[in-house]
Amino acid sequence: MIVQVKIISIKAVTELPGYWSNDDFIQLLDKMSLPDADKLKPEELKDLLHMAITDFEPEEAAEIILTYKLGDKLVPGQIQTIAHDMTDEKVAETYADPSFHYDLFNINQLLFKAFKGKFPNTEASVIVMEMTSNEDIEVNKEVLTKALAQSLSERSIIQRLYEDQVTGKADFDDAEKIIWLYHTKGENAYEIITSRYWIDKEDIENGEYEADILFFEGED
Repeated sequence: MIVQVKIISIKAVTELPGYWSNDDFIQLLDKMSLPDADKLKPEELKDLLHMAITDFEPEEAAEIILTYKLGDKLVPGQIQTIAHDMTDEKVAETYADPSFHYDLFNINQLLFKAFKGKFPNTEASVIVMEMTSNEDIEVNKEVLTKALAQSLSERSIIQRLYEDQVTGKADFDDAEKIIWLYHTKGENAYEIITSRYWIDKEDIENGEYEADILFFEGED
């Protein structure tokens, strides 16, 4: 499938609005022994949570928040290991299973801002691109990742780790984990959110190009 791609913009951000809700803040404050936070004004919750977080040691605070967000997906031992590692590693980039990177990014940045730098700063990339084709396009994360990959230099992480996947020689299940979120932004335009680890502005070599999207057809 041939598509025409134009990258409109790409920027690095350190926070993704909408990930944390006021209810999340209230629940976390309760777990940090500050009940009745639901009686506070919504605009006060985040600042109070930052103060509550710093009442704990960094690793302990990380474990509380990780358990709240990921306790149904990870066992306590895994959470303790991540909490230990994230004080000096960018776990939102290095954790072996990329399906956790989105959550780990948001957890890390909450801790980074509360502790004012005791955790490594991690960045996400927000990309706006146009994509058109003379063929019918069923837009999904795999199509978007493959379209973007063809603008990236050979040194980029995606090209180095997923060469067979982006060229249709293997299944590309991890595309669901590489692109965290996407939504339409006007006709034929899409806003894509991923980790800067996966797609960095410096890795983009072409801003406007034709991409051939190839899909894996399985073994004969």
